[in-house]
Amino acid sequence: MTIKHITQITFGIVTLILSAGAISATTTKVNQSAVFDHSKLSKPQSVIKVSGNRLIDDSGKQVILRGLNLADPDKLLKQNQWSLALFTEIKAWGANVVRLPVHPAAWRSRGKDNYLSHLDEAVSWANSLGLYLIIDWHSIGYLPANVYQDKMYDTTLAETKQFWQVIAQRYKNVPTIAVYELFNEPTDLAEKAGKANWQEWKVINETLIDIIYNEDSNVIPLVAGFNWAYDLRPIAENPIARAGVAYTSHPYPQKTSQSLSSDQASNFVLWQRDWGFAATDYPIIVTELGWVQADGYGAHVPVKNDGSYGPQIVAFMEQRNISWVVWVFDPNWSPTMISDWQFTPTEQGEFFKQQLLKLN
Repeated sequence: MTIKHITQITFGIVTLILSAGAISATTTKVNQSAVFDHSKLSKPQSVIKVSGNRLIDDSGKQVILRGLNLADPDKLLKQNQWSLALFTEIKAWGANVVRLPVHPAAWRSRGKDNYLSHLDEAVSWANSLGLYLIIDWHSIGYLPANVYQDKMYDTTLAETKQFWQVIAQRYKNVPTIAVYELFNEPTDLAEKAGKANWQEWKVINETLIDIIYNEDSNVIPLVAGFNWAYDLRPIAENPIARAGVAYTSHPYPQKTSQSLSSDQASNFVLWQRDWGFAATDYPIIVTELGWVQADGYGAHVPVKNDGSYGPQIVAFMEQRNISWVVWVFDPNWSPTMISDWQFTPTEQGEFFKQQLLKLN
């Protein structure tokens, strides 16, 4: 084959060599129609970056993200609750960040272009209110084995790669989207998916990060540990080998290997052992936390608690400059922060609302 022929074949194609597992992939030049229209950003926002164990803005000032989870935009659209008014209410609760969980099943059923059009709306609304966004690929299960907790979480490694390439291409250099949460809750489902292997999971996350960074390096990839995104202990010896990464934990009250007690000191020891230690070296963004009384709406393991958890978990995180995002600003998904679409706070909703208003 001549050099001329090689040039013709390779023209317009960028080859990305993914160092994790020496995986290679090709991506064509981005179609401009696939890129977010930056004119829809009405206000300037600082790019949030990783610096050591901190998140910082353009001036180098530390940023602590504190906010709320919404339900999947697909669910909110079906209930006619997806609107600027919803984001305005979140801002009034004191949040500075909103996490958007994207279920793989919803992504497929609504269709890429339709779903992206609504994420575009979220970006415009959040930007107008000075809010940041976390995009979360909201699956639960073990990606290497293709075993998941429910059909709504079913995905594949190929689809997950494609999702992040599409998202990273579309929202390149959009500062409103600060964080890409690569996979919501990795778990082997009590070994129904086989034994979870950290080295295997590490390589997958590094591959996804390479895909994202090939499109946009001005975003923070967020990596979860095992036990439904609770346990970060493997990173003590074998962290993700990429720069600019943050980690997440979902430390619901019944996630520890021992039951939480009313004794704050004992609980702090457990949290520090399992995930809090990582805040010494890396930014931590707790993207799910919350509780409900044992006899409350939607009570289930691991979220049941008598209310002592709220003040304790906030104190633990604030002492370590850990960012946090409460689950969930929705009256249907549990543990709820609101009991209706008039935004009446639940017990945890009222507590976290006051914390957000005070701390932000």
